[in-house]
Order: sequence, then structure tokens, then C-alpha cells
Amino acid sequence: MIDAPHEASDPAAKYQAAEAILGHVFTRPNLLHEALTHRSAAHGRRGQHRRGERRGVGSNERLEFIGDRVLGLVVADWLIERFPDEQEGELGPRHAHLVSRKVLAMIAEAAGLSEALAVAPNEARAGVGLLANVLADAMEAMIGALYLDAGLPAAQRFVRRAWQPAMDSLVLPPKDPKTALQELLMARRLALPIYEVVDRSGPSHAPEFVISVSACDQTGTGRAGSKRLAERLAAADLLERLT
Repeated sequence: MIDAPHEASDPAAKYQAAEAILGHVFTRPNLLHEALTHRSAAHGRRGQHRRGERRGVGSNERLEFIGDRVLGLVVADWLIERFPDEQEGELGPRHAHLVSRKVLAMIAEAAGLSEALAVAPNEARAGVGLLANVLADAMEAMIGALYLDAGLPAAQRFVRRAWQPAMDSLVLPPKDPKTALQELLMARRLALPIYEVVDRSGPSHAPEFVISVSACDQTGTGRAGSKRLAERLAAADLLERLT
């Protein structure tokens, strides 16, 4: 479990609270600064927004990108170790659940991460810093910053500590996301989902597929080394948007 820090009212206290969550003191504080900066606060911290400058520059979006990959690798490695007799069909749903926005947001909320985030004042008053997707993105960015500052072992230690309760709760594999999505749509008397191969890259011995699935005017996306797993990840992504 992660001990939630007390409310942080100034930048220095926010960084200390974030370091307490991660269990790591940064040698490159700028990484932590970036990880804690929501896109609404990015331009305000860097001065007046310049004409033509891309939105999100200076925010935690780049660190979120790498943190997502680090989390996926660490959880996959952990699952292989934890469930040595299971195959992809069981491991895939477990992985999709553990790296889901729902679990990320739950862990971030339990740690008190919202108190450490830098959000523009008007957005903060509207409660943006408490939104599940904002907390999930910030947690991924924190993992990305930790990885860049201290390497994979440090990121692995944090993830295993923070995700332990979620891992322990998976006595049985979660229901396959494709099945769960289909059952949800049928229960709502809606059309069945449509899967589409968006992209295929890599050599024949190590391909990578990007699959999209659409239903209810919403789209989920999955990326994996097989079509079947990419479809499951896409279904899990869409399920989060629909529930």
C-alpha cells in the first residue's frame, strides 16, 4: 500500500509529496516537475503561450507515453513470474485489467496524487485534477519520470509495491474483454462491436498490430504482437469508455 501524503500547498511540498509516493528522490527534478504538470498548467508555467505552439508542450503527456510502456513491461514480467502455468489467453485479460485507466486512477487516488498535481486554477476549481483519466495519466507520467531518472529497477520496485493489492485481487483471470464488451452491448440491445486492423508493422517474425473496435459512437484501440491480443486490448479500452 502507498501512504497518502498530506495536502501539499506549494510547489516544493508537492514535489516532496510526489517523491514520497514514488519512494525516490530525483536527481533530475525537472522530470518530476514535468510529470506533475497537467496540460492546462503547462503554458502558464512556461510563460505566455506563443502563437503556433502545439498544445501540451511542457505538460506530462510525453512522460505519460513512456510511462505507459514501462508499466506494461513491468506488469507483463510480473505476471509471467506470478502465474508460470498460464498462457496468453489468461495473462492477456489480467494484464489489460492491471494497466487499465480504472486501476491507474484508483492507485493514484489512494496515494493522494491529486494533491501534488499542477492544474490551471480554473481547471482546479472545476475539479479536473480529481478526474480519473487525469489521475491515470499523471500516474503513468510519474512512472515515466521515475524510469528516466533511476532506471527500470526503480520503476519496477514502485509498480510492484503500488500494484500489489490489485495483483493479489486477481485470483482468477478477469473475463475476456471481448466477451465482456459483447455481453454489455447485447444487454443494452445495441449493435455488436466492429473490429478493424488500423496498422501492421514490424518483420514477419515479430509483427505488431494496431486494432480498433467501434461501438456506440466510441472507439477503443489496442496494440500488440498478435491480432488476438490487440483485439482484447482494444475491447478493454472501449469497455472503459462505455462503463
